[in-house]
Amino acid sequence: MNERDLDFLFEVGSHRNMARGWKQHLGTDVASNLEHSFRVVMIALLLARKEKITDEEKVIKMALLHDLAESRVSDLSIVQKVYVKADENRAFKDLIAGTSFPDFKDVMHEYEERKSPESRIVKDADNLDIEVELKELEERGSKLPDRWKHFRKKIRNEKLYTESAKKLWDMLQTADVARWHLETNKWVLMPEAGK
Repeated sequence: MNERDLDFLFEVGSHRNMARGWKQHLGTDVASNLEHSFRVVMIALLLARKEKITDEEKVIKMALLHDLAESRVSDLSIVQKVYVKADENRAFKDLIAGTSFPDFKDVMHEYEERKSPESRIVKDADNLDIEVELKELEERGSKLPDRWKHFRKKIRNEKLYTESAKKLWDMLQTADVARWHLETNKWVLMPEAGK
């Protein structure tokens, strides 16, 4: 344990303060980088199980690390990426330099190559988290998710690697965002509540 490990932990924590790049285009609150990464981990685990991937530890590490360099280079939006090239490899290398996590470099290299099933699953999870959030925004009345449908359909057809990810994308199109709490609340599960 050393001071660089502490620096690393504080830098990881700074992700809670980072707005996603696409917030500019949506004009509404969206998940922070930290919130996004947490759901990416959960989606990646779901996909890994559906795809019969047994190395869940690798999947979790990749998902946790997939956007970590953005603490130094920001989360560039789809418009900003047309004009700016972030050096995420250098940022990640500098981020973990001197920490107790030198092995993270290999994990990130594997993720960036997109050759392993684990790396493809994590990239699918990254793309699917956006789809989940767009569905949540649609529930709150935003019209922009509908206007992005053609882009998102292109992602589904051309960018998702696994059949499980495509199936989840398809399910999201008709999903009820509120179903989980409408069917599991005390008024449903405890009919005597409030009497």
